[in-house]
Amino acid sequence: MLHINPKMLPRLAELEADLLDRRARAEAEHWIGEIEGIDLTLTFLRAKRDETQRRAQRPSVDLGIPTRRRPQESQ
Repeated sequence: MLHINPKMLPRLAELEADLLDRRARAEAEHWIGEIEGIDLTLTFLRAKRDETQRRAQRPSVDLGIPTRRRPQESQ
């Protein structure tokens, strides 16, 4: 699954504003199919934004660097 870098949240806000402008134009022109597509895209964009904001608030976990195991000696 694609994760959005939290630094890109302002860009998502720009995309949302653009989609809202396009939706207003589609309503004015009575482009029903376009409105449905934009609404679907807005739903996905908002879900991705909310997920990114939640992930940004969680602390990261340091798993360390793995080490190689020594081969077991046969007796």
